[in-house]
Amino acid sequence: MNRKFTSFLIAAMVLGVAVGWGLNQYASPAQAKTAAENLSIVTDVFLRLIKMIIAPLVFSTLVSGIAHMEDAATIGRTGAKTMGWFISASIVSLLIGLLMVHLLQPGAGLSLALPDAGQATSAVDMSKFTLKNFIVHVFPSSIVDAMANNEILQIVVFSIFVGTAVASIDDRAPAVLALVEQVAAIMLKVTGFVMRTAPLAIFAALASTVATQGLSILATYAKFVGGFYLSLGLLWGLLIGAVVLIVGPRALKLIAAIRSPALLAFSTASSEAAYPRTLEELQKWGVSRKVASFVLPLGYSFNLDGSMMYCTFATLFIAQVYGIHLSIAQQVTMLLLLMVTSKGMAGVPRASLVVIAATLTYFNLPEAGLLLILAVDHLLDMGRSATNVVGNSVAAAVVARWENQIEPPEAQPASA
Repeated sequence: MNRKFTSFLIAAMVLGVAVGWGLNQYASPAQAKTAAENLSIVTDVFLRLIKMIIAPLVFSTLVSGIAHMEDAATIGRTGAKTMGWFISASIVSLLIGLLMVHLLQPGAGLSLALPDAGQATSAVDMSKFTLKNFIVHVFPSSIVDAMANNEILQIVVFSIFVGTAVASIDDRAPAVLALVEQVAAIMLKVTGFVMRTAPLAIFAALASTVATQGLSILATYAKFVGGFYLSLGLLWGLLIGAVVLIVGPRALKLIAAIRSPALLAFSTASSEAAYPRTLEELQKWGVSRKVASFVLPLGYSFNLDGSMMYCTFATLFIAQVYGIHLSIAQQVTMLLLLMVTSKGMAGVPRASLVVIAATLTYFNLPEAGLLLILAVDHLLDMGRSATNVVGNSVAAAVVARWENQIEPPEAQPASA
């Protein structure tokens, strides 16, 4: 079933590009735009279905995972190990983006003139993007409002409190725990229904994009796009090497197991779309349910490796385009700034652009430079979304190994 689903995804990608290219080449611009708008209906519906299940799924799986831990000490120990890995992976991701953009110099040679001082981009709203607002926003004033708006970080905070409270009660509130587990089971079944429509959504998304933009846009930014994907490849290699070193050769089977959710995230440019299937594949491979349900939701707020790398790569690319040099001290400050501002990006529309815009403002770089990367942002978002899936899967496997929560192969169902 898994191989067949992956084949459908690949076929949908190829067919979507082919149909989009045909519309772009043989239809008038107006006809191509109309076709793209009609195709986007399918994609919009699919993403709405995904957003529909994210909040209850994250809440139920995280509460259940924490509640099944032995005690508060176990929660604290697992949480400390998880955050330790997240911080380490964040530093590595940011540094790779920094080093690779210097090595490849994708923006060098363009030498664009600096825009007028008053010129800015309206791509993102920076008025409310401050450290104070970010920290306050982490804690929900209403869990109902947080779930209604799919505020993943707020849902995670509330779920941690609820799960810890359940775990600290002597009888573990069996009725509540049973209800949460039943909700999780139901949402996973709903997820299965939604996932069956993924190939159709992928076809529509790619066909719509190529029909309006064409393939030529890729050549314009070939060096930028190619350099970024080369950097992602290096990060993948380090992540895979680290998990094999810590977990053992069996980790290679994990990489094979998550190819389907990674491909889904790549195709839809959405890490959220791959969350349910990633959780399922981690448990099939052997990560215990309580660790997978604890680490994965946290990873979607604190361990977006691909997105963090993109922030450093894109910011310095813009600086290179305008011939602006940043000192070593400024670049170190940039890394520290991005360590904070990049957290909680999941679930925020165009969040990477918000973070990049904040960084540009902080270092007095032209905000209009953000317009340079908008044309290929969707293509780059595909790569960073897939990388986020790989990074979170590796984190779950590593923490499970440290906690001795990896089930042996013989304990897995034969169908897995």
